[in-house]
Amino acid sequence: MIDVIPINIMAKSTNKKAAPKKSAAKKTLLKKTAKKALPKKWSKKVNETSDAMDLEKDIFKSKDPKKIAESVKHSAEKSKRKKAEPFQSAMSMINFYENRGGKNISAAQKKVLNKSKNELRKLFGREEE
Repeated sequence: MIDVIPINIMAKSTNKKAAPKKSAAKKTLLKKTAKKALPKKWSKKVNETSDAMDLEKDIFKSKDPKKIAESVKHSAEKSKRKKAEPFQSAMSMINFYENRGGKNISAAQKKVLNKSKNELRKLFGREEE
């Protein structure tokens, strides 16, 4: 005689095996949620705690590229705590701000920042040919 297993019993036994997968998925979801609670922007911490250069407040919001370049150059030359040469430190600071701002910086302000890089090259005598 052949044993016949009712379909309902099979469904229950299949569900029991699937239960651990749900809890594993739940754990993964909890881990992902916990990661989201961490600070997203490492650059914020760098900006707040770095002591490489003391910059004029809101200088990168200026609409004048020459003013930005002169201010960053002054800060780079004045600072004794930087590791690189003044030109590299100043250029890195402009790039850092531009990258940190990402999508929040308007196209017009990006143009100003790019022009300020060119002004900075001129101030340091490093014009591109």
